[in-house]
This record gives sequence, structure tokens and C-alpha cells, in this order.
Amino acid sequence: MIVLVANIGSTSFKFRLFDMADERELVRGGAERIGKDDAKVKVGDQSWAGRLADHGEAIDRCLRMLPDPQIKLDAIGFKAVHGGTISGAVPVDDQVIATMTELFDIAPAHNPPYVAAMKAFRGRLPEVPQVAAFETAFHQSIPTSRTTFGVPWEWTQAGVRRYGFHGASHRYVAMRSAEILGRQDLRVISCHVGGSSSVCAIKNGRSQANSFSTTPQSGLPHNNRVGDFDPYALLKVLPKFNLTFEQALAEMAARGGLLGISGVSNDHRDIEEAAAKGDARAKLADETLIESVRHYIGAYLAILNGADLLVFTGGIGENGIAFRAAVCANMDYAGIRLDASRNDVRSMEATVSAEDSRVRIMVIPTNEELVVARQTIEVLGKRH
Repeated sequence: MIVLVANIGSTSFKFRLFDMADERELVRGGAERIGKDDAKVKVGDQSWAGRLADHGEAIDRCLRMLPDPQIKLDAIGFKAVHGGTISGAVPVDDQVIATMTELFDIAPAHNPPYVAAMKAFRGRLPEVPQVAAFETAFHQSIPTSRTTFGVPWEWTQAGVRRYGFHGASHRYVAMRSAEILGRQDLRVISCHVGGSSSVCAIKNGRSQANSFSTTPQSGLPHNNRVGDFDPYALLKVLPKFNLTFEQALAEMAARGGLLGISGVSNDHRDIEEAAAKGDARAKLADETLIESVRHYIGAYLAILNGADLLVFTGGIGENGIAFRAAVCANMDYAGIRLDASRNDVRSMEATVSAEDSRVRIMVIPTNEELVVARQTIEVLGKRH
């Protein structure tokens, strides 16, 4: 079965194509800066630049650039984000699209482009089944006491709760950790840190806590999304800056996070470079992200009663040598000790802990797309 797994952003479309007979990746590619005149597309070794009006045009361009344009897709899997009460991996139908549309307001950076892509694929390849693998699914095992807010009970009944996201990435870390250590009874703290970031507590392969909350705007500070924030602070912000409530939410979703703190960039590499040159706000942005990750690691050590494995994944987690060192600094009390020479790695699976570290520290490049591809064929197998 040939499965295309789509990872959609507000101005991007990324995909991987798998032959699930042996889980071999056939090709990967995607488009960025969709909606702009300087859009770029790369599929395998081929590149293209020009204007892409929308995700539909981006999909058309990518499909035409496949190494074998005659290849027949058997299914399309989406690394979907927020389905509210719909969780797990499910066939994409009108109800799924309608539910995701209803959640545009609380997942503005994710749900609208995913719905646009689902509709675009449906229009171009109506015979190819689609599956939405929601990021919330892995976190259904979190105890209710850790997902419940102290809000009026009718709010809770209406679905206001902690959901957790990055499920595919943390699920992959759980699976790969078990393979590497040859154990299923592991206590793992998984740090997915990149443009979007979260920390997850995993026990026996099941999620026990996740730093995300009701929406993907929460938790750690993200590239340009605010992360954890006291909503009552808006009482000061709205009159001072003459903003409506909706405008303030848009600001927090687009100009918050590392971009908001640093004033330099939403790219951690740019922030590290500026900090090294003495930019105080860039240094503060880097330190704020580090402290937030350390905060959640501490909380999850308490939940798991220690840890067997601390994992770094995601763009920053996999490549941030100085970042990993800073997160692990002065954590000897918890048995976490990094080895500086081992830590000098990027984008490769490696153990970076010291020999006498009680907790093994690893870099594990995530493979969310493979997880979604597996979920897709499982759903279609059950359906047929």
C-alpha cells in the first residue's frame, strides 16, 4: 500500500510517501511560503520557485513533481491536530471536516490549513481514502485528574480540558525507546522542541502527562505562539494597547513565543546567533525556553517517580547542542548528567549521557509521518 502522509502548516505543505509493504520511504518533499510570490517547492531532487495561490496549487505542484508521476496513491494520512471530541485515527468524512472547522478559533494555526488540504485532496483525488490521525489520541491515557481544570463544571462537560498534542512524535519516541532498550516498562520524558514544542511523561508506552493544554497555543513558548499565559493579564493588555479580545488572541498566536521575547526571529538558530553576539532579549528568549523545558521535566520526574530515559527530539531538540546541555545542567540530583563530548551531535540517534548518569539521555530524531502511515493502514484495514 502506498501512503502519502501530509503535514500541513498555515503557509506550508510537507509530505512523505511510504511503501508500507516494507515501510520504506519513497520520497519526501513539500512547499513553503504558500500564498506568496516567492513560494518554493522541493520534491526529492527537484526544485521549483514561483507563486502558489493556496494549498491546492501546492498539492498539484508536488504531485506533478513525484519521481514517478504514474504512481498510484492508496491512501492519504494527515497528521491532524485538534478534533475536540473526535480523537484517534479516523476516516476523513464530512463530520470530521465540520468538527475541525468548528475548532478554527482555538486551533487557528493548524485546523484551517488541514481542512483546506483535505478538501483539496478530495477534489483532486476523490477515489483515494483519507485518514486523520489526531495528535490528541496518544494522550487519552492521561488520568482525568491531570486533564481537569478548576473551572465551572459545565465548562468541563463542554470539553474545556487539557488534551495534549504532538501525539505522533511522542508515540514514536515511546516505541523507539522500547526498541532501543529492549524494555516495555520504561519511564520516559520526551522533549519535542522545535517550532512547536511540548514535553511528555510516558510510562509503559502510554502518555501520563503533556505540557499542552486545551489548545496548541499553550505549554512551552513556541516559535511565535505564546505558550502558558494567565488570561487575566488581558485585563491590562486590552486597554493599554487598545486591542479587542480577538486582536489580542491573534497577537499571541503570531507575535508571541520566542519571536515576542527576542524581537529577533521565531527561528531558534537566529536567536542563538543573536544571543552569542550579546543581544539581551535573544538571550532571554533562549533562557526562557530552557527554563520552561526544565520546569516540565521536574514536574514529570514527580509524576513518573524518576525516569529511565530523557529524550530530545524535534528541530531544536535534535540539533541544539548548547540547548540540550543547558536543559540538563545541574540536574545531578535527579540522576541526569550529560557528557559534553557525546552531546556534540546533530540530527542523529545517539546516547549523550555520561557513563555515571542514572538516567539515560538520548537524541532520537522523530518520525511522526511513519506513525501516521501505520495508523492510516490500520484504520483502512479495519474499515474494509
